[in-house]
Amino acid sequence: MKKLIVSWMGALGSLLLLSGVMNAAEPVEDGFVSLFDGKSLDGWKINQAKEAFAIEDGAIKANGDCCHLFYDGKVNGAKFKNFEIRLDVMTRKNSNGGFFIHTVYQDSGWPSGYEIQVNNTQSDPQKSGGLYNTVKNLTPFADDAWMKYVIIVNNGKVIITVDGKELVNYQTEKESSKLLEDGGTFAIQAHDKGSTTYYKNIRVKVMP
Repeated sequence: MKKLIVSWMGALGSLLLLSGVMNAAEPVEDGFVSLFDGKSLDGWKINQAKEAFAIEDGAIKANGDCCHLFYDGKVNGAKFKNFEIRLDVMTRKNSNGGFFIHTVYQDSGWPSGYEIQVNNTQSDPQKSGGLYNTVKNLTPFADDAWMKYVIIVNNGKVIITVDGKELVNYQTEKESSKLLEDGGTFAIQAHDKGSTTYYKNIRVKVMP
């Protein structure tokens, strides 16, 4: 009986290990390139509170004093004008965050470009997937569950879907657009010490 239990536990352990390996990272779709290796912050640059970003279970964890993590890697020279970027995002309860597009690295302060909101139950009424202060989403998604973000920028138009639901279809105006003429990079926000957000499976397809 003891041998049977040991054998069964060993088989269960192998199954769990295999499951963990299979679920560690999703494959990158044709035409897309990964921006995050799931193991380190290689290719990313933190501007202020270094301790606000860490790797946890294959994801970038943002929690700490307000600061930002900018993509600074080799893909397309870290400059993206027309593109489709896909990423999985998760919030904990009462957490706020953001994902910036068409921005540039800066040592402090709020990044330039557009912020895509990451917030489901924190007090800010603007919820996940909205284009912050531009096209607002007021309906939250669920905390503690991965949301699939798709962000497309093409010839001045910004389209954002979360879990297949289109939340933004916005044509920028040249005079007021925050899109950079030659493109910019991406940035992840750590909003405050009371907010914890996660980001993984970050991949991009550059478009002409």
